Amino acid sequence: MELGGPVLNWIGLLTLAMWVLIIERLIYFKVGHKKMVSAAQQLWEARPDHQSWNAHQVRYRLISVVSRNMDKYIAMIQTCVALCPLLGLLGTVTGMVNVFEVMAVSGSGNPRSMASGVSMSTIPTMAGMVAALSGIAMSTYLQRKAARERELLSDHLVIKHS
Repeated sequence: MELGGPVLNWIGLLTLAMWVLIIERLIYFKVGHKKMVSAAQQLWEARPDHQSWNAHQVRYRLISVVSRNMDKYIAMIQTCVALCPLLGLLGTVTGMVNVFEVMAVSGSGNPRSMASGVSMSTIPTMAGMVAALSGIAMSTYLQRKAARERELLSDHLVIKHS
């Protein structure tokens, strides 16, 4: 952590927050989502009318409520994914500023004196990219899972014809 500079702490906190949201979504899909789908199906099945305009609107609302809960925090996860490489870039810039400071103070391009600044500029970049890659994979998984579950719910709330 010392070699990466203070920006590495921000990347770590952002990555932790991103993974807390990802784990929350995974738990939701394992536990909470099934309850919501079951409740939506019970409400739909309890309706005597499945063909009227009102029935279609109720069906649309049930799907929308469940969809809203499925998509919760996914935008926040995607924002964290986008911010990770940007913070890595900020670490690169601050590390290079340190390199230029060393060069200005020492008056030379001594590689030993510049080494800490160079490592401070590369480690946050790598950390930001690794965090973003893990977040992209999980974000894509969660988006696809939500889309698949949305289709399944739409199929389960069948419009019965008389």
